[in-house]
Amino acid sequence: MEAKAASLSRTTMSDIIFPSDTNYHGTMFGGVVMRYIDKIATIASMRHSRRGVVTASSDSLDFLAPVRVGEAILLEAFVSWTHRSSMEVYVKVESENLFTGERKTTATSFLTFVALDDEGKPTPVPAVIPETEEERKLYASAQERYQARKKRKEERAAESSKQA
Repeated sequence: MEAKAASLSRTTMSDIIFPSDTNYHGTMFGGVVMRYIDKIATIASMRHSRRGVVTASSDSLDFLAPVRVGEAILLEAFVSWTHRSSMEVYVKVESENLFTGERKTTATSFLTFVALDDEGKPTPVPAVIPETEEERKLYASAQERYQARKKRKEERAAESSKQA
């Protein structure tokens, strides 16, 4: 299977934030941000694998600043690393004041997706070729995040079996 450039999975989305998207502080609900993140990461992983995918884990989500009513939310995602059938997807969320043009990073997230074959079983995915400095940095640190995910999953499985 031929490796693919990370840029081929790069996906962007934008939307304007209305009062119905916000909490009583006038800032965007975290759960709505999470829905956007999962949606854009799904698209990026499908672009990379050209397969149906499922979310295997939401590895991290760091909220850095609020998105306010009337601002635009801007999301960018790409596959940063792959294993056999899994793909790590990096998502960056920004807000933009549409009157001043000021942008700020509001959240970052890593998610893991698994590609599925026609029978719904995990199927191999192409490796990633990082090209930009950002892609190379994330690719270089991906193995460490993979090991942390694996350890966390093993610990949760052990806890689950103790409770059974």
